[in-house]
Amino acid sequence: MKDFDIFHEFAHTEGGGERTPEQVVHEVMNRDVSASLKEVMEAAHMAAPNLAESGEDTSESDLDEEATHLYPTADETEAVYHAIEREILSRMPEHKVQPSIERVQLAMNILGDPQNLYRSVHLTGTNGKTSTARMISALLRASGRKVGRFTSPHLTTMRERISVNDEPISQAQFVAAYEDVAPYLAMVDEHSKRSGGPAMSFFEVLTVMMLAAFADVPVDAAVVEVGMGGKWDATNVINADVAVITPIAHDHEKWLGSTLAEIATEKAGIIKPGSFVISAKQDPQVLEILRDRANEVGAVLRVVGEDLHLVSSQLGVGGQVVSIQTPAALYNDIFIPLFGKHQGENAVLALAAFEAFNGGREVEPGIVEEGFRMATSPGRLEVVRSSPSIVVDAAHNPHGARALAQALTESFDYTNIAAVYSAMADKNVEATLAELEPVVGDIVITSMDTPRAMNTEEIAQIARDVFGEDRVFVEPSLLDAVDLAVERAELNPDPAGSNGVVITGSVVLAGAARDLIKH
Repeated sequence: MKDFDIFHEFAHTEGGGERTPEQVVHEVMNRDVSASLKEVMEAAHMAAPNLAESGEDTSESDLDEEATHLYPTADETEAVYHAIEREILSRMPEHKVQPSIERVQLAMNILGDPQNLYRSVHLTGTNGKTSTARMISALLRASGRKVGRFTSPHLTTMRERISVNDEPISQAQFVAAYEDVAPYLAMVDEHSKRSGGPAMSFFEVLTVMMLAAFADVPVDAAVVEVGMGGKWDATNVINADVAVITPIAHDHEKWLGSTLAEIATEKAGIIKPGSFVISAKQDPQVLEILRDRANEVGAVLRVVGEDLHLVSSQLGVGGQVVSIQTPAALYNDIFIPLFGKHQGENAVLALAAFEAFNGGREVEPGIVEEGFRMATSPGRLEVVRSSPSIVVDAAHNPHGARALAQALTESFDYTNIAAVYSAMADKNVEATLAELEPVVGDIVITSMDTPRAMNTEEIAQIARDVFGEDRVFVEPSLLDAVDLAVERAELNPDPAGSNGVVITGSVVLAGAARDLIKH
């Protein structure tokens, strides 16, 4: 049932007369959608011929069908998609808005709370969220479910953030998802501004689109990663069956607090009454906060190292073979096509979350095998070229860099590693580089195409303090930086081992490197 309070607010304050909710939506939509977007939409609609009903439904979902009927040609769809993308990007970015749940809550309320039409798994933590989310999604798919997944940030395209069955939604589906909610976004924007607040942010708009689109598909289950924190994150309008807490460390301190206790308190906010909570190993004070929250709301907490165990992990061709112990069963010799012990630990969280989603019962071995076999994690210890060997990893804080360094040591036989590095201005570059220094020889500092990036020379100066003057090089062009890193890695070839290049420091850099090298 829609909350019509906001409709009545507009009906009584716009133009003096009493109007229906539908009229309010129409007027607010026409006024608030950007002129450039309206022009593109109108041009596309004029070019689109009226489609005759064929009587045959060939679409995979309601969203597919709607998208097909809106813009029948690829060029029209692409034009509208890019206009919508520009409109969303023009909104306040993720890192400049104090996390809030109110605007998304209002939008969901107006839409009739579509997020309640499917079950969900909610993930927070500092590192490992996306990899764990992708594994959970793969396990759910292996069990025969249609699965929506929401992760951030994206590597290449905004559409990656909203995926169905591990495939980003198409441009046409993205357009349909936006147009479905645009009138209501405009209403919430105006309502917030009248109250002295901001318009909906980039992340909030994508969250609303995602939650509504998953209901339209419809999905059987959604795997949803927070944008930042937990309690006040836009995604926390879902009432998840399972909350997953990956390792909590220092990050986003401006918004979440400067102490682990403050950060953990924010992240514990996704734990809902009666749910299962699956947590990684945590600092004792973090675990105490999670335990207190679980007890407070009657949630069942399971923790790696207490209730869940990575029994063994052995390097295999193209990944690793792990054995995992949960309260329900011992799962032996599972192949995971991902490198690094931390990915084995993420697999423990994923399998425990999937068990919990199924009521805590043992999972059939075939589903476990198939699910993990399908698992991928682009931009996370991803080998994007074999000769020379180039690995891309999105590690952007000390905790992530520590896991990367350990994986480079344990999972690869490199004897000489050169790194390409860049970072955002709000990151702890010195501590991150200190984690990488013992395993990296030379490091090439490069630039990123984003205003959030730290100045290249500023990073280089920090790197010189950590690595020493003779091991630090600066090359603003990413292409030239990769070429230089390959050259430095191959200076002292070792017949007993191999040389490698790792590109790391930011999701933005990882995405740019993947595009550059793969295409």
